[in-house]
Amino acid sequence: MKTIKHPINFQLCCVPVYLVRNNNMGSTAIIETPHAVCIPFPAQGHINPMLKMAKILHYRGFHITFVNTEFNHKRILKSRGPNSLDGLPSFRFETIPDGLPESHVEATQDVPSLCDSTRKLCLAPFRNLLSKLNDKSSSNVPPVTCIVSDGIMSFTLDAAAELGIPDVLFWTASACGFMAYVQYRRLIEMGLTPLKDASYLTNGYLDTVIDWIPGMKGIRLRDLPSFIRTTDPNDIMLDFPMVESERAQKASALIFNTFDALEHEVLDALSSMFPPIYSIGPLQLLLNQIPASDHKSIGSNLWKEEDGCLEWLDKKVANSVVYVNFGSVAVMTSDQLIEFAWGLANSNQTFLWIIRPDLVDGDSAVLPPEFLEETKERGLLASWCPQEQVLSHPSIGGFLTHSGWNSTIESVCGGVPIISWPFFAEQQTNCRYSCNEWGIGMEIDGGGKRGEIESLVRELMVGEKGKELKKKAVAWTKLAEEATSRPTGSSYVNMDKMINEVLLSERD
Repeated sequence: MKTIKHPINFQLCCVPVYLVRNNNMGSTAIIETPHAVCIPFPAQGHINPMLKMAKILHYRGFHITFVNTEFNHKRILKSRGPNSLDGLPSFRFETIPDGLPESHVEATQDVPSLCDSTRKLCLAPFRNLLSKLNDKSSSNVPPVTCIVSDGIMSFTLDAAAELGIPDVLFWTASACGFMAYVQYRRLIEMGLTPLKDASYLTNGYLDTVIDWIPGMKGIRLRDLPSFIRTTDPNDIMLDFPMVESERAQKASALIFNTFDALEHEVLDALSSMFPPIYSIGPLQLLLNQIPASDHKSIGSNLWKEEDGCLEWLDKKVANSVVYVNFGSVAVMTSDQLIEFAWGLANSNQTFLWIIRPDLVDGDSAVLPPEFLEETKERGLLASWCPQEQVLSHPSIGGFLTHSGWNSTIESVCGGVPIISWPFFAEQQTNCRYSCNEWGIGMEIDGGGKRGEIESLVRELMVGEKGKELKKKAVAWTKLAEEATSRPTGSSYVNMDKMINEVLLSERD
């Protein structure tokens, strides 16, 4: 059975749509509201951009079913309130189990275990959910017409194929990070990874230049996603992104939260290697164009936000505060925490520092009383905050970050230069591009000692190098705004094309 393709501009549409079209036999067919099932990988940095995507699709006329894991669903309800996911009549939330043992700890689950579990155990409950949604006797929603899945939840491709509907894979990494993952099999075949022994981490081997990756000139092994730094040939984090990136060939399309001007060489190279590629970001700028609506009440933070951060920033002068946040997954040792603390203190700069409850690996995040006393007039500590609003606040002058892709693209949107301390995955790749290609950052490359941190923070905030980085960051902001501007911005146009050419396409 075929669905009827009918290109539509949903730009002004925010209510269910019913279309009537004559078919070739002269009779009419009613096309119900398109129904997109959106399913992110169950980690904060994947949930946030997927929820933005879902809100945009909903505004453009789609019924949305957003699928969290049971564990994360409970965490969101706890952080945002028991009614925070009630959603709208045409924007609903469902859950599936993640297959891991039950946990009551408010922290990101072990990433390798989560990758292994989702790949092996999530297809069956996802199939069951789709069957429930399509069962008219127990569901009052339109039939599922498409899936928008996280790029590393490719088991959804099997379910989509069974239903004969499109499945778009949303890779929430940068395009350059994804391109690097695509090279993993060749890196293994060439013997470049796994490493022969641990000495290869420090003997200069990681400075080896890889000159054959399309669109990535001068890239070194150390700039590729960190999972190549293993000595274990059976390491799941070496195998998992390799297999997931290869399975992307079966997708109806790939989408990235980036824009053409920022990653054009890599995007061009990927376009010759994969199904249709659409750069549709920064999603936050597209989402900000939607008029005030009930979407605002739908959130996805797994930790409770401290809104007092914004009130505190309101009292600071422009470009005077360095924002410090290492994301939702990165962890450090107690010694590293203290080094960062004294580096910030000794820089004499005003700072807002986000310290998650689980930031210190296996321990509590305890700062020296002397540090707290010395910085009480110019520092604010918080456990979580509305980061997009913080980075767009005029008082923020710099960002000390782990270089996760969400943080990177949000700093681009805010025109905020960065100091990068990449932790894992493609954060190393994002760091390389931020510092060497885009000219918006400096890297901590001396192990994160207090002297280096002090020097870099001071240079970022009051030095000549910092002024240059700020100018470049602001220039990228303007290009991001142009990409998302209607009606001719590249990302704005790509979003329309992706909806009409893929999500509403005919499928057997």
